[in-house]
This record gives sequence, structure tokens and C-alpha cells, in this order.
Amino acid sequence: MYSKELGEILKKRHSVRNYTGAPVPVEALEQILNAGMMGPSGKAIYPWELIVVRDKQKLIDLSGCRMGGAARMLAGADVAIAVVAGEELSDTWIEDSSIVMENMHLMASALGVGSCWIQGRGRTAINGDATEDYVRTILQYPSEYRLEAILSLGMPEEDEAVGKSPDQLPFFKVHLNKY
Repeated sequence: MYSKELGEILKKRHSVRNYTGAPVPVEALEQILNAGMMGPSGKAIYPWELIVVRDKQKLIDLSGCRMGGAARMLAGADVAIAVVAGEELSDTWIEDSSIVMENMHLMASALGVGSCWIQGRGRTAINGDATEDYVRTILQYPSEYRLEAILSLGMPEEDEAVGKSPDQLPFFKVHLNKY
């Protein structure tokens, strides 16, 4: 049995791409960062680093990190958190970084802060560069670190109350004892 509160957060959580422009409270940002850092890490290596971006021009610049407008919400976000990791530090850097992202995503939802996961690894920026190189130029993280993703954060423009009800879950994807 799972916690009813956690179940409600999981059910309610969704990507938010439109923000009011109101600032994310500092206390909420701290809780979101803490949630990310609470995640487990293979062999307790914690190969990731978190880059918090509140500079409006950097957020606007970062909004071009993905083709097709997939990162446009960054221009209207109050905060972004880039998760980068040392690929040579751990063979589970992708998993560890993804856990950090998901924990922050869930905490943002629990606090009423809108968030959207913007995949970086393996993607292309609007200028044709790899998203990773594009973001590295703006955030100046070391070349030995890889970009996993960026989490945009802002106060949601409206409560969209989007979620998955149990009858929408893909139970056909669950197999017992064999595929």
C-alpha cells in the first residue's frame, strides 16, 4: 500500500509550460532542490551537479536549447535547474540524474509549482548544435560533464488539474512472470 498523499501527487503531476511570471518562493525552491538531492545514487557516488538559473536573459537564451520549441517555456519560467553529471564518475550517471529530476518534478507538483522536464541528452538546439553544447556555452559547466535535462519552474498560469485516473493507466504493459 502506498501513501495516499504520494498517490495523489503522482496522479496530479503533469508538465506545466505556461507560467504567471510570479516568482517561485525561495522556500519552495529550496524544498525542490532538497528533494532532488535526497535521491539514491549508485554506490553513493552522486555524479551530478545542479545549476540553478534565475537570470532572466539566461532563461531566454536557454529557451532555444531544443528544436521545435520544446524548451520555449524556459523564456517564461522564473527558475530552471540544469542537471549535469560526470559520465566518467559513474556508469549510472543517467539513472542517478533522472532520479534527481523526477524527485524535483514531484516536489514541485506537491508544492503547487509548475514544472516541465526538458530533455537535453541526445537532443538538438535551434541553431543545429547538440543541446548539450548549446547549454554548456550558456551555463559554462566543464566539458567532462554531460547534460541530462533541465527542469523549468514557475508559478502555473492556471490549475490545469490534469492527471491520470486508474482506468487510463496502461495496465497492458504489465506482465506477470514472463513477457
